[in-house]
Amino acid sequence: MKILLIEDDLDMQELLIDYLKHYDYEVIAYASPLSAIKALKAPSSDYHLVVLDLMLPELDGFDVCQRIREKSDIPIIISSARGNLGDKIVAFDYGADDYLAKPYEPRELVMRMNAILRRVTHKVHVKKVGEFEIDEDKMQISQEHTVLNLTKIEYEIFSLFLNNPNKILSRESIANYLGSDYHNIKDRAIDMHISNIRNKIFDDSKSAKYIKSVWGIGYKFIG
Repeated sequence: MKILLIEDDLDMQELLIDYLKHYDYEVIAYASPLSAIKALKAPSSDYHLVVLDLMLPELDGFDVCQRIREKSDIPIIISSARGNLGDKIVAFDYGADDYLAKPYEPRELVMRMNAILRRVTHKVHVKKVGEFEIDEDKMQISQEHTVLNLTKIEYEIFSLFLNNPNKILSRESIANYLGSDYHNIKDRAIDMHISNIRNKIFDDSKSAKYIKSVWGIGYKFIG
């Protein structure tokens, strides 16, 4: 899925680009709303969804939303620090599909994007990695068509591995990915959750077929 991000905060741009790629979203970002509108109108444009800030240079975000909606029915999610009810009403009047007030966890943006795209495409987003399948809509992972009995944190960690095959992931990067819900998680706790995942996918840590320990660093999913 290809996402058009219109956001002039470059730190926010980088954060969302990096985060969303873990969920197979390709993000093309613009700080200039006029350049973004031009890209959306291009004949080769193949965007699936727009994430739009309101406080932009050149053009107000509401005007951007209105211009996009006049030419396209592409889903639009407003991502803005302006979270009052009046702004939300105007955004929906101008054709926005959803409104997310900053600050927010990137995971919430992913869930809202998934929900909107599911309604639009009427397709379940399932990704296959070897003998595993990730159903992000149901937050389930299957192994050879059998749904694994994973806790929420186990699902999050194993999804990260499956979306990053053959990449070494440190314990710190795993903790950062999990976000503020698990900001106090310790290395020992991460090791415990990975041990539980291994047990559920019948993976022996001494001769790992799936999740390999990388001494002194972390883990790597063998894809």
